[in-house]
Amino acid sequence: MSTEYYPWGGDFTVCSTTSCCAVVLLTIEYTPPQIVAIYGPLKTENIGIEKIVANVISNPHIRYVVVCGEDIRGHRSGSSLVCLHQYGIDDQHRIINAPGAIPYIENLSEEAITRFQNQVEIINLIGDTNQASITKAVTDATAKNPSSFGEPYIAIRMKHETQTLKDTRAIHSKIVIDYQGHVKKRGS
Repeated sequence: MSTEYYPWGGDFTVCSTTSCCAVVLLTIEYTPPQIVAIYGPLKTENIGIEKIVANVISNPHIRYVVVCGEDIRGHRSGSSLVCLHQYGIDDQHRIINAPGAIPYIENLSEEAITRFQNQVEIINLIGDTNQASITKAVTDATAKNPSSFGEPYIAIRMKHETQTLKDTRAIHSKIVIDYQGHVKKRGS
């Protein structure tokens, strides 16, 4: 995997970095064919969406995002992602027309959101849990094989430095949590 792609970690699987299709899984048990660039779940209508947008636009080969499965109650993260793509955000960083409980985008610039809107087409299969029809949509999208959208767009730069907790419990137990939340014993 190219190191410039997928700068914001998360719960996802990388398949083919040159594929034009990514798959967002809502409440569905489904493993897409290995012809996709990346796939993974979307749980929240804020940070979850930010991670998807940041990671998708970092790979200019991704031109389609298939959103499938039943939307998540309360969060409505799939519908909120579709609204972000269609309408963007308002002055308070709220996703316009999003049905989610707290659909605010705080860690992405408007430029990154515009890049997402221009780079990809959303294939909205929210409510579809039929694996055969989802696989057909993925296969049809990848068969189109459009050209790359240009250079990778890195919306989020993660620092990989180790931070020591200031909490006295952490000092007592001698643990360190790095920037991405991984726990390590001090001195390792």
